Amino acid sequence: MPLAPAPDRTPTPTPPTEPDRGLTRRWRPRGEGETTGGTLVDRVLRSRGLTDPIAAQAFLDPSLRDLHDPGLLPGVDAAAARLLEALDRGEAIAIYGDYDVDGITATAILYHTLHALRPGVSPELVRTYVPHRLEEGYGLNAEALRQLAREGVRVVVTVDCGVTACAEAEAAREAGLDLIITDHHNPPASGEAWPNALAVVHPCAPGSAYPFTELCGAGVAYKLAWRLCTLRSGGERVRPELRTLLVDLLAFAALGTIADVVPLIGENRAIVRHGLRRVRSTGFCGLNALIEASALDSSKVSEEDVGFRLAPRLNAAGRLGHAREAVELLTSATPARAAAIAGELSTQNDARRRVERTIAEQAGAMAQDAGMTGVERRAIVLADASWHPGVVGIVCSRLVERFSRPTVLLQRREDGLLTGSARSVAGVSVHAALSECAALLEGFGGHDMAAGLRLRDEMLADFCAMFTDACNRRLSPEALTPTLGYDCRARVEELTPDAVRPLASLAPFGRENPPVRVRLEAATLIQPAKAFGQRGDHVELRLGSTDRAVRVVGWGWASKLDALPRRGRFEAVVEPRLSVWCGRSSVEAVLADLRAVD
Repeated sequence: MPLAPAPDRTPTPTPPTEPDRGLTRRWRPRGEGETTGGTLVDRVLRSRGLTDPIAAQAFLDPSLRDLHDPGLLPGVDAAAARLLEALDRGEAIAIYGDYDVDGITATAILYHTLHALRPGVSPELVRTYVPHRLEEGYGLNAEALRQLAREGVRVVVTVDCGVTACAEAEAAREAGLDLIITDHHNPPASGEAWPNALAVVHPCAPGSAYPFTELCGAGVAYKLAWRLCTLRSGGERVRPELRTLLVDLLAFAALGTIADVVPLIGENRAIVRHGLRRVRSTGFCGLNALIEASALDSSKVSEEDVGFRLAPRLNAAGRLGHAREAVELLTSATPARAAAIAGELSTQNDARRRVERTIAEQAGAMAQDAGMTGVERRAIVLADASWHPGVVGIVCSRLVERFSRPTVLLQRREDGLLTGSARSVAGVSVHAALSECAALLEGFGGHDMAAGLRLRDEMLADFCAMFTDACNRRLSPEALTPTLGYDCRARVEELTPDAVRPLASLAPFGRENPPVRVRLEAATLIQPAKAFGQRGDHVELRLGSTDRAVRVVGWGWASKLDALPRRGRFEAVVEPRLSVWCGRSSVEAVLADLRAVD
């Protein structure tokens, strides 16, 4: 049986050279340089700057005690006090959420909290509202606020939207509403006005002492829920039943945090680590129905399952229809109703995937034909009347992955207005680039990596030129070939179950805490690559050394099959994974990139 190598046989790094690139990307070590010595997990931790044993242990085992005091959030005390006052007086409250997963889960967090603080409260007194993506668009809608006021609502609390909605805040005030805004998106620029609301709860509000600025909308809503419970309990220690609720609500906070692709560091890491445990044992019938409809084992739901199975189903309602059913699923649905909604969301998600593939193929061809995929024009801006506005955002992400540049896709409406989404690459703030074009836009909002926008059709050509110029100044031609970070070098014989198993303690993985990747030094191709999968989209090969071989899987690599040599030695950047089959553990590696070395 192959043996794990002794610690003193760890690979010695070689100086980086220009040919340090694979078939698809340039390779670079993470951190300040490559690390040597010690176990595989030790080298990975050092590559991520976790050299202090205490800091490393805190990272590997994040605690709920790492969550910051919600009372530090600007505006949270005024918001919580007004909501509690409304509950006690029997005034109607509306939770106004966004139509994506972050907004849906944030809505669910406040809904369950307010209902727990006043058990038996009627649906008329604590209700939810989510705008229609196509008819109302993103964020606060002045007419919707007026209609809520006409229906007797006295307090509106937003989740995941509203931080730049100055005109809508005035409309709420004129309608007699007390407006509370909770949001995490990029706030108004320095010197610009903030909405004139009763309270604005935002980690980056002026004068904020909150120590973590990367919460998602569900994270901000969770902090407001926590503050509501502490104030109701009369101290920092909440009543036992409310404490149980707050722990359970971490499941929704984790879903929103993962789906919104905020950095999985700091308290986000604690939210997701502990929230995933609640997902696996949730008492919310809607979430259980969603897990079942996604064909997942509830005891093994991971961050990948949330990102690729649960979140797309929740998003599908808002993309192709109305997100109110997804909100109902996670709030008021009975078990039977939840099962029906979850099944419909799966059907809508299948339809969304078909529409997405069609638009992606068309948009990719249009970008190439328009010369937007070369080095001179480092941004893509396209519009088409046939594109579904609920899907262009996710297609933006596909084009960013394919062409490594910021992308804006717009749907052309009959009234001459273009509405759509923007996505970006690391190091380029799409929000900042759009800010340079603000004079040409009817409106925009979002954050560094993703945004929504509106403009008139006659402004499209000027916007395309100005946005491209803004991106050209931020993105060098060299950056169009994306880089692939790896944690350390390793040899095939090091990839034993005992060595790979501890790497799982670095999860949950996501933005700013990516999956562990190692650079396998020269390994022999034991078995040439061959296609597999229902449609033959993927490849598998075996790389080995003198005393061990490992199966390497390249998801979606079939299109590159002809470019892979049939023999020789390789270097590869891979993600080591532990696979368990019939009680036996083995190591598989997910291929990120590779190159022949002779």
